[in-house]
Amino acid sequence: MRPRKACLLVLLLALAQLLAVASAEGLDEDPSKEDAIEDEDEEDEGEEEEDDLEVKEENGVLVLNDANFDNFVADKDTVLLEFYAPWCGHCKQFAPEYEKIASTLKEHDPPIAVAKIDATSESALASRFGVSGYPTIKILKKGQAVDYEGSRTQEEIIAKVKEISQPNWTPPPEVTLVLTKENFDEVVNDADIILVEFYAPWCGHCKKLAPEYEKAAKELSKRSPPIPLAKVDATAETDLAKRFDVTGYPTLKIFRKGKAFDYNGPREKYGIVDYMIEQSGPPSKEILALKQVQEFLKDGDDVVVIGVFKAESDPAYQLYQDAANNLREDYKFHHTFSTEIAKFLKASPRKLVVMQPEKFQSKYEPRINVMDIQDSTEGSAIKDFVLKHTLPLVGHRKPSNDGKRYTRRPLVVVYYSVDFSFDYRAATQFWRSKVLEVAKDFPEYTFAVADEDDFATEVKDLGLSESGEDVNAAILDESGRKFAMEPDEFDSDTLREFVTAFKKGKLKPVIKSQPVPKNNKGPVKVVVGKTFDAIVMDPKKDVLIEFYAPWCGHCKQLEPVYTALGKKYKGHKDLVIAKMDATANDVTSDRYKVEGFPTIYFAPRGDKKNPVKFEDGNRDLEHLSKFIDEHATNPSRTREDL
Repeated sequence: MRPRKACLLVLLLALAQLLAVASAEGLDEDPSKEDAIEDEDEEDEGEEEEDDLEVKEENGVLVLNDANFDNFVADKDTVLLEFYAPWCGHCKQFAPEYEKIASTLKEHDPPIAVAKIDATSESALASRFGVSGYPTIKILKKGQAVDYEGSRTQEEIIAKVKEISQPNWTPPPEVTLVLTKENFDEVVNDADIILVEFYAPWCGHCKKLAPEYEKAAKELSKRSPPIPLAKVDATAETDLAKRFDVTGYPTLKIFRKGKAFDYNGPREKYGIVDYMIEQSGPPSKEILALKQVQEFLKDGDDVVVIGVFKAESDPAYQLYQDAANNLREDYKFHHTFSTEIAKFLKASPRKLVVMQPEKFQSKYEPRINVMDIQDSTEGSAIKDFVLKHTLPLVGHRKPSNDGKRYTRRPLVVVYYSVDFSFDYRAATQFWRSKVLEVAKDFPEYTFAVADEDDFATEVKDLGLSESGEDVNAAILDESGRKFAMEPDEFDSDTLREFVTAFKKGKLKPVIKSQPVPKNNKGPVKVVVGKTFDAIVMDPKKDVLIEFYAPWCGHCKQLEPVYTALGKKYKGHKDLVIAKMDATANDVTSDRYKVEGFPTIYFAPRGDKKNPVKFEDGNRDLEHLSKFIDEHATNPSRTREDL
């Protein structure tokens, strides 16, 4: 080999070694490059977080959202907030005024922040501050919300904000009275009327009610005489809660001179105010003219209840008033001191008269029912008498009275085009007279006619909407089952045969049900109307059953917890965790009352008629498991559990 070629070869080898080293060093540098990329990603994420926290401004008004709200208000003494909806006409009208307010308060020393929140998109904040209408204005003082209840004018809002922004400002004391075992009887027994809320500090419904309740208390305190509102922490005052049968929260009760009555009114400010004003009046209205009674009978649509007395000083009159207070939610009570009216009613003083409007009277029942009221008469006796004679032999069942008047079962319902107006009364009464002929022979049942359009869903569930008949009939029994009369030309005889067959137990119930699931081997068994008896009422197994509605938010929130519960107890052969869509399926036992969603019952083996309702507000895995373990009749376990 020539020397020049040898040198060239050495140089090439050296160059190859250098390239190899450089390549190796390059590989060693790759992680640092990745770190650099990661650092850039973290910076990008940080920038995104900063973007979320950034507070934008529109025409001088700051825009807050779920992400930036807490960070923004954390160090602010006072902030003016408007919760609005983009489509709200009042909000659009208020916008220019609000922008002027923002401009003015920006010049304040120190400046006061003015912000707005789109309550339709920032749902967490809207829920947190109990926003139910638009626009809603609140003033935040050191993080605590103060409701603004004045007019939506620049001058009034600015004046209120400046007042609250003062360093020495403190919120006014609550108008709602706080009751404990030490002062409860003294306050309640002395009040002509007082509304008392029994609450639990942890209860979400109670927290939602609290601001509305306080607003109502303020409003009612201004009346003359004022109507007081009070509250009791039922978790601390357990003796009071037990004394008044408080089993859920919040429970509201009206007290009149210490006597408790259920509160069945609304749970927002104006509803509470209107309801309590109505409740503060006398439960019975005085009738002065005979013409009023005659109009009740001629044009009335409900039972007529009249007490006949000599004077208000009559002890029997007070007994009547007390009894009326117990029923004032569902009935209109009247009284009279008129001798002319007493003569028309053929009733002497100290008599209670209950009668039906003319359109509901028939030859099969007395026109008038009369009760003597003595000094020794119990209020419960007056109540029972009214309830006994509330309904005519065949009444008119309507959506407005169904939950109050027609709760007794069995209920025989005849559906057709029911209209008692002048032009259609004859046709309506023609079919009703057919029902009367049967009803007189079955006093143990309740009979009613109902307009088929008013109960279209019920008629459809009975399978009668396409019957082809003008008149259809059904029976609803005590256990919640429904029986439909086979489509036939309607008359007294066909109805009598139908009712007789029911009485003899020869009818098969109609059950609203989704299809039976083909595969039902999951941790939570799916129950439908057709399988309720087979699964839930199985006498050999304990069953935890959840009744839910597909649209219910609480039910959706419970679903993963309930599935986890099913998995936890899947190995327990004598225990079934089940669920049922109560909007699409009939519950075929009246022992399982579903009045809200979700409703959960434990159906113990061997005692299905006495299910235990889950009342705990904490629907988590721990509390549901504890509930099962407390009530399981045979807590068998698998090998894995042991």
